[in-house]
Amino acid sequence: MLLNHYDLSSGWTFRDRDAQEWMPVPKVPSVVHQDLIANKQLDDPFMGFNEIKAQWVNEKSWVYRNTFQSPLAPEGAAVDLVFDGLDTFATVKLNGQTILKSDNMFLGHRVNVTKALQAEGEHTLEIEFDCALLKAREIRAQHPEHKWAGFNGDTSRLAVRKAQYHWGWDWGPMLMTAGIWRPVRLEVYTARVLDLWPRAHLEPGQQIAEVIANAEIDTIVGGVHKALFSLTLGGNKIAQQEVPVYIDGQAQVSFRVNHPELWWPHGYGPQNLYEVSATLLHGDETVDHISKKIGIRTAEVVQQLDKHGKSFFFRINGMDIFCGGSCWIPADSLLPNIKAERYRKWIELMVAGRQVMIRVWGGGIYEDDSFYEACDELGVMVWQDFMFGCGNYPTWPAMLESVRQETVYNVQRLRHHPSIVIFVGNNEDYQVQESEGLTYNYDDKDPENWLRTDFPARYIYEKLLPEVVAEHCPDTFYHPGSPWGDGKISSDTTVGDMHQWNVWHGTQEKYQIFDTLGGRFNSEFGMEAFPHLSTVRSFVEDQSDMYPQSHVIDFHNKADGHERRLATYLVENLRMSNDLPTHIYQTQVVQAETMMFGYRGWRRQWGDERHCGGALLWQLNDCWPGISWAIVDYFHKPKPAYYAVKRVLNPIAIAVKREHHDWSVAHAQPPRSSQYELWVSSNRPHTVRGCVELRFLSVITGHDIQPPIVHENVLINANGTTNVITDGIIDHIARPEPHVLAARLWVGNDIIARDVDWPQPFKYLDLSHPRLEISQEGQRTRDKIVFKISSRKPVKCLVFEEEENVELSDNAMDIVPGDEQTLIVKGLGASQELRYRYLGQPRALRVSDRFDG
Repeated sequence: MLLNHYDLSSGWTFRDRDAQEWMPVPKVPSVVHQDLIANKQLDDPFMGFNEIKAQWVNEKSWVYRNTFQSPLAPEGAAVDLVFDGLDTFATVKLNGQTILKSDNMFLGHRVNVTKALQAEGEHTLEIEFDCALLKAREIRAQHPEHKWAGFNGDTSRLAVRKAQYHWGWDWGPMLMTAGIWRPVRLEVYTARVLDLWPRAHLEPGQQIAEVIANAEIDTIVGGVHKALFSLTLGGNKIAQQEVPVYIDGQAQVSFRVNHPELWWPHGYGPQNLYEVSATLLHGDETVDHISKKIGIRTAEVVQQLDKHGKSFFFRINGMDIFCGGSCWIPADSLLPNIKAERYRKWIELMVAGRQVMIRVWGGGIYEDDSFYEACDELGVMVWQDFMFGCGNYPTWPAMLESVRQETVYNVQRLRHHPSIVIFVGNNEDYQVQESEGLTYNYDDKDPENWLRTDFPARYIYEKLLPEVVAEHCPDTFYHPGSPWGDGKISSDTTVGDMHQWNVWHGTQEKYQIFDTLGGRFNSEFGMEAFPHLSTVRSFVEDQSDMYPQSHVIDFHNKADGHERRLATYLVENLRMSNDLPTHIYQTQVVQAETMMFGYRGWRRQWGDERHCGGALLWQLNDCWPGISWAIVDYFHKPKPAYYAVKRVLNPIAIAVKREHHDWSVAHAQPPRSSQYELWVSSNRPHTVRGCVELRFLSVITGHDIQPPIVHENVLINANGTTNVITDGIIDHIARPEPHVLAARLWVGNDIIARDVDWPQPFKYLDLSHPRLEISQEGQRTRDKIVFKISSRKPVKCLVFEEEENVELSDNAMDIVPGDEQTLIVKGLGASQELRYRYLGQPRALRVSDRFDG
């Protein structure tokens, strides 16, 4: 018989374990907060102060129940009850008998219930979820010998294999969920494919590949079973082979692929995906079928000694890739809210923003299959942390065994995805070790000794995890932690990856020097900004709270010291305003500038012996509507920083920068002269010739204060940096007028890149009345509108308000005289109107105003 699935998503009820009343569950997967909201027992915890009102949920235990009929099962067939995820301390009973106990949210479970379902009539499935918060504290109290230390949340979280951000983090609420958080079903079968593991080996020269497919089979009935393997590309069958299933349940084939179509990150080539399928046959009858998509590619992390120390960068199919991208947190505090379409929308935003790598952060979850499928299909590389974040994790035997099972389960689930190019042991746990003075002797290579220290988690990161990866996914690089570099201190800039938080956190350096603070691979850095006004309105219930420092707005910013740090960066750089829309905009300007200064300089270093291998900003997304380091808010609305990063990651990007003058140390005295540099960064695999122009434009009048500098026929280096001007001098005595440096790059007849360098800080500049003109070009259609934008004086950070389902080709633009730019708007309804503002403009204007005088 063909394996049959019986979905158990409906028919559930639930209750507080200490109460009698059962309430209906709309549908599983779900968590208790969603079900309480549906039953009007809980207000939306994302609104106002409702997170506080929801704290009682965190301290309760919950029971879920379902009554169902036995599925049709022919004689000799097996029936399994399959859970893809239970959150977290779950005791499962069928007809009153305990059939499963789980204490790990990251594991799936399969229980044979054939005998239990042989009885006629209804069967009752009941799951009791013990309170994870109280259970964690109980476990911590039982182990006083362990040093409980960590950043963010109650350190009892370290004792529980549950998403760590549920304990609250510096960007999200404390919502201790419980429930059937991933699908549950019954499976009826006589034989099934336990797992299909397809692997691809690309030979040097890239003209031949070998695809090896291994299927693990579970047979219930006797007789001869065979496995029919197929390999297809784009629906076209390339190869097929039938093999016997051996007595140990294994079946394996190898396919030779001539002239394989490779998988590439987007921007470097197509995302070709081969489909490998295994059909299990009993005689001529199909009893199960499984398929997975793979990409044929090579992925390396290149670590070699050079003049800067030891490199850390990625090489795909022999091509060195500068990894500009973002870090990813779970996209919702209530995980079943995230559907496949929502995942894909996030990854589409990354592609549109020219980002090629996403880092799945270690305090969240091993993401849903649809997340990785979107990355495969759209060409976004995945840096996959294991789920350990900001703590000194314990290692008693039961914990190690649970971690081992979790790791095997998830590595086997994820290993076929071509987008995953690295597995990483943890997030910032080595930094906890450093800050707490825990024992770490890198030269001691005896893992048993590690377990006897006060930093026993080293055993997990440097023995358990790499062993599992080597056994179950040997083709993927493993890195012990983020940040980590060959046992050196995590702030070492010469080796491994680093988290650079001395802008915002730490010493709170000026963002204008961000590029001087980086290392070999900058896997975290960031700057906070408010989300869009509409997002703030979504969680502020009382209009009297719509001001920048209102209690409820502060409540939705979880970062330690955020008031002081936001104020510091605002007061240092901008003329501050207490008007909420302007305040929101100003924080976004600071975030955009911060990201630009970091990315622009680090990308330049790529051309210097791969000095910087990549930059992953913290963070792409939010888990609730709040104020954070995200560059796209909870409702998928990009902040200006998103566009700033997009411009810096242009395939060929021009950059101009004058030297930093620290006005605060100099007591706001202007410099007598300034050096400046101009360069071009390229990720193209071949050289390109272009024309570079640099103009010097007065901020006050918009006029050129000296003739432009033009370099024609510039040979732009392949996949690197081309320095065009390295010794430019601005004489501020001869030309005291504040002015911008405006650079453009032509290839052929097309302007392909721009950059504008501004005098710092902006607060000293009068940016009002630039005489900005926005005019519609051609006819407005249902699909798009084209606007032309020009100005008489330089305009800083022209931002069009983000609207639902409206796509902007660009935003947060700098406009200078004599350089008209184009904006394409898609999805704007007939009655919708764009609004905009720029630095120095005290209120939002309508595009229909057309002219700002």
